Order: sequence, then C-alpha cells, then structure tokens
Amino acid sequence: MFRRIPLLLLLALALSNAEAERIKDLAMVSGVRTNQLVGYGLVVGLNGTGDQTTQTPFTVRSLKSMMSNMGITIPPDINLQLKNVAAVSIHADLPPFIKPGQTIDVTVSSIGNAKSLNGGSLLMTPLKGADGATYAIAQGNLVVGGISAASAGSSVTVNVPSAGRIPNGATVERQVADNFGGNSPIVLNLHQADFTTAERVVEAINKTFGGDVAAAIDASSIQVRGPAERNQRVSLIAVLENIEVAPGQSAAKVVVNARTGTVVIGMNVRVGPAAVAHGNMTVTITSDPIVSQPGPFSNGQTAVVPNANIAVNQEKKPMFLFNPGVALDDIVRAVNQVGASPTDLIAILEALKAAGALKAELIVI
Repeated sequence: MFRRIPLLLLLALALSNAEAERIKDLAMVSGVRTNQLVGYGLVVGLNGTGDQTTQTPFTVRSLKSMMSNMGITIPPDINLQLKNVAAVSIHADLPPFIKPGQTIDVTVSSIGNAKSLNGGSLLMTPLKGADGATYAIAQGNLVVGGISAASAGSSVTVNVPSAGRIPNGATVERQVADNFGGNSPIVLNLHQADFTTAERVVEAINKTFGGDVAAAIDASSIQVRGPAERNQRVSLIAVLENIEVAPGQSAAKVVVNARTGTVVIGMNVRVGPAAVAHGNMTVTITSDPIVSQPGPFSNGQTAVVPNANIAVNQEKKPMFLFNPGVALDDIVRAVNQVGASPTDLIAILEALKAAGALKAELIVI
C-alpha cells in the first residue's frame, strides 16, 4: 500500500525536475572545440558596385598577381579601372572532428570601398589557421541579404550589402589533430564556473556509474575517468552528456545598460529595509516682453521691457517602503506602482546600492 505524499513535496519535486538540465547544456568536453580560419581573396562579377581602384590600389595588385599566376602578364604601367571586382576577407569556423572533403559555411566581407557584393562570386581562396597552415579552400557564389540603390543623387540601403555568406562554400583540406583518445581522463568544463554546480555534476555522474568515477578539479572543471579506446570514450561521453543535473543558482546581480535603459534583475536579488521617494521637477521659462508706449505729445520713445514667466512643476510621486528581504517580484511591483521609467529605475537602484540596501552586485555596462 502506497503512502500518501504531501502536496508540498510533490510541488518541490516537480520544480526540481523542471529546473534540471543536461550536462550537454552545462559543460563542454575539454579539447573538443572549434578553430577559426581566415583568408583574403577577390569577389568578381559585380554589377559596377566593386572597389574604386583609385582609392584601393591593393585590389588591382591582387588581380594582377592572380592573373600572373595564371600565365597572363599585365604591364606595370597599365592602370586598370575596375568596377566589378572587390577585395574581401573570408572567415569561417572549423568544427571539431571534421574530415577532409567535408564542407563548411564561410562569411565574406568587403575590406575596400565596394558598395555591394550582391551577385558576386568568390574566387578560390585558401583559408588558414593561427599556425599559418591551410585547412580549407573557399569558392562560390555569395548570398547577400542587403541591397543598395542610388539614383539622381539619392540612395537607399537596406541591411548590409557589403557582406555575405556562402553556404558550404569551403572544402576542408586538412584535419586538426586531437588528443581525444589516450589514457588521459575526460575533463568537462562548465560554461559558467560555479562550485555548487560542479559538486552536483560530480554527484550525478558517480550516482549513475557508481563509485568515484568523477572528481571536481575546481569550480569550472570535472575530471572523469574514461577508457583509452576512442569508441568506448564516445559511448561514455554520450551517456555523460545526457545526465540531468539541477545547476546551482547564480549570484545575485543587477545588470544595467545606461545607454539603452535596459535593467535585468536576477532572481536572487534582495533589498534591505529602505524608503524611496523619487520625483521629477520641471522648470518652464517663457518669454513675455512688455511693450511700453509713450503718452501723446510727450516726445517719448517706445520701449520694450523684457519679462519672463517662470513655472515650477514637481511630480508628486508616493514614497514606497522596502521591508527586509524583499524579493524580485516585490521590487518590480513597487517600481511599477510609483510609475518609474527605466531611467528612474536605474537611479533608484544606484541609490539603493549606495545606501547598502541592495543585496546584489550592481553591474553597469
């Protein structure tokens, strides 16, 4: 016969399950990472929107060098006037474990004064890594999301026409060496360092496999003993990344963007006892000059006497009181009741922090 479980316990269990996340979403395997590639090339076939060669001489030099490699010699005294060629930079991310012959997406960006890359084609360009070795070759037709048009001295631009992408535009030529196999343990690096989360990950892994399989190195890394054979390591990581863990709650923080007026308040923010009154005073000054006319036959002159009307209007906003341990929803409700704008909220939060009543880290970006 089953015992009756209290409703409060059921709610707590439901909340704990709802907050659980997979280790795949909390951490990454050390050494399994992307690598950045970059290259320099030429985009041709533009409809008169390429580089102005008088201002970008490197475009002409690059074209002459390319044609020279193809056996076509252009005399150095000839000044090419091109409008359908643009010098571009190409960058891409090389995923882990990708093999030669597979393709990756590339992003192409103008580095000269080309108005648009729409309709252009990238010529064969080597993409190099940080070590200077070539890992991929890029070539293909660009997909540009922006447009630009000009006529009779007027122009309009939508999005950014000087950059585009080539889906599957680069073919991988070299594989990046990895140390995935071997006798070294598997290390999981948390996306956000947290001692509580690291401890819970270790506990969940040891509970799943039994014994002391996992151990925390620090607040960011967890070491897991694994087999040396690559196939077995793949199977182990497949199980590891699907283990669910309830991450620890983040530290209390309030992030303020003073430029946009954006305020983000964390769930653990608390406010100590404090009373807040915030209002705006508006001073209006209007000019109302008085014209003085002389009496008849007085030989006087018309005079203008300056006069100003000054009005002071101060908004009467109520004072609201924060009791000890006020939570996020109470803070938002109180600020909404007083009718504070985002700018006013920033000023209130800074004043609460200065008074020592805001129990959180105030970050201004």
